[in-house]
Amino acid sequence: MGNDDLEFITPPNTLKSKVSIGGAGAVDEAALKRAEEAIAGMTDEYLEWVVQDIARIETACRELKADETDREAKLQAVFQVAHDIKGQGGSFGFDLMTVIGNQVCRVIEKADSDDPHIVDVIDVHVEAMKMIVKNQMKGNGGRDGELMLAGLQKVCEKVLG
Repeated sequence: MGNDDLEFITPPNTLKSKVSIGGAGAVDEAALKRAEEAIAGMTDEYLEWVVQDIARIETACRELKADETDREAKLQAVFQVAHDIKGQGGSFGFDLMTVIGNQVCRVIEKADSDDPHIVDVIDVHVEAMKMIVKNQMKGNGGRDGELMLAGLQKVCEKVLG
């Protein structure tokens, strides 16, 4: 994997692109504007939700380190939470969360579940997510986001080969 394998997922940030306006079955433009404002107003709630999701991943990783039994099921639990983070991040303007959540999912899919380093890779991604939340790094995070993603990519390359 080289830097060419780095995948940026930029989800649409508005509902407008997902619905038709005008004609049969269309959404009223005023209703669409209210919905977009409601989503924008939920950023604080999103941050609370994602902090809880991050804590769930941390708990699962601690369990993986403490007890090697049923690794596959525990990794699937991490996958589900990372998948949720991936799906929600961009909707609230936290595109880096979407990219990192996706990367955690890909690592779990590609790595051997018995690899002892997989939990360390997930831990590094979780620390990156915590930094995004702490610093409220919206969008792609600029240069800091770019450097963060490049570092995470190198970690993945080292473990996945």
